[in-house]
Amino acid sequence: MRDVSRLLSFLVIVLAAVAGATSAAFAVPQAFRGDPALKPLVTGLPRLQIPLPAHKSHGKIKHVVIIMQENRGFDDLFQGYPGANTQSYGYDSNGNKIALAPIPLEANYDLNHDFLSFITDCNGTGSIPGTNCQNNGFNNEPTGCGRGCVDPQYGYVPASETTTYFNMAGQYVLADNMFTSQADDSFISHQYIISAQANHAVYFPYGSWGCQGGPSDQIATLNQNRTFGAGEPMCWDVTTLADELDTAGLSWRFYAGNPNGDGGLWSAYQNIHHIYYGKDWANVISPPGQILTDVANGSLSTMTWVTPTYENSDHSGFGSNTGPKWVASVVDAIGKSKYWKSTAIFVFWDEWGGWYDHVPPVYEDYDGLGFRVPMLIISPYAKQNYVSHVQYEHGSMLRFAEDEFGLSQMSAADARANSPAADAFDFAQKPRPFKSFAAPRVPVHRGYSHPPPGVNPD
Repeated sequence: MRDVSRLLSFLVIVLAAVAGATSAAFAVPQAFRGDPALKPLVTGLPRLQIPLPAHKSHGKIKHVVIIMQENRGFDDLFQGYPGANTQSYGYDSNGNKIALAPIPLEANYDLNHDFLSFITDCNGTGSIPGTNCQNNGFNNEPTGCGRGCVDPQYGYVPASETTTYFNMAGQYVLADNMFTSQADDSFISHQYIISAQANHAVYFPYGSWGCQGGPSDQIATLNQNRTFGAGEPMCWDVTTLADELDTAGLSWRFYAGNPNGDGGLWSAYQNIHHIYYGKDWANVISPPGQILTDVANGSLSTMTWVTPTYENSDHSGFGSNTGPKWVASVVDAIGKSKYWKSTAIFVFWDEWGGWYDHVPPVYEDYDGLGFRVPMLIISPYAKQNYVSHVQYEHGSMLRFAEDEFGLSQMSAADARANSPAADAFDFAQKPRPFKSFAAPRVPVHRGYSHPPPGVNPD
């Protein structure tokens, strides 16, 4: 599934780093200051002294929904959107100017989009890898496109396939300065969206993406200077937003494919030991489409995450363009329900997918920020037809929920992040009525249990 020579090179780097791990050790963790019941069993991250929420709740949002799609950069998915910062061309490492070409969602090839690809694409000049990015190394990034492709990394999704997303932006808010909290792939991204960290992990797990792999399943780690550290076990215990919601007596659900089923790789809580082996695993719901039934039956949790099947994910290489219809079906279900007037919906893409983007990411810490991705903010209190230029990241959505529900920050990403509350919302306005995006029924697919050959497993 992955480029073999690239994987071997990565493992050589990891083994070399393990041998010299004493010279690049992790920071010493601080004492845990939170609820003793939530004390992590395994963590490589220093604990922050937990601050109080920066903003008081506005009292109008009772439900937060995060819809997580896959592997699209901002220039790729929202090319030419009025008022947004997009660019229709890029440069390669040889100084050649390359016009972005229309490449549909259903393109039959994938691009590399792991940590090593981030370093390659960035082609930075800083002393730390992946900093002072020139964003001109995309041509050196491996692809699954074959010999017939010319500059396959330099593309954009044609307007005929992004109409639904453009319509959502026109009705609500589009953030064009949204970056990923991590400079890495989907496994790391999905850990960040539940806990604002990934326990220093980098790249892909050696085996399973969760606790099913057992004690032998490990993942490489990343040091503060972006050198590779020793491997660490999967199935860790860190404080997640679900834990804080439990303590506050607030409900939550995470909709995803079964870990061994269609889209199951993106079921983030399968890697949290006390969730996977505890009573809270009942809050991880399969299949993802169950949210449509639950909302129709009058059930929406305080906090909800929604991940797609492979076919509905917008991920290149699956031969499908049903992602926009899927997202519209979830938004419509909530918009037409009794929950609309008290809900904030965030739609975002988990990482850049290897697609060219012209905006260099800001260096915040050892693991981020990564390249830009789009974020849509949909709510009766969201501004209308507004492009937000405020810097956001994964932690921004978590920070919004934490502030609204009176929860604490969990790590550096949500502690530093700008909440969209100030710029993207107008809580003084009357809640706007919902206008349907008229999503046709999402087709029933054959259902992949694993990504097809030639598609990176994220």
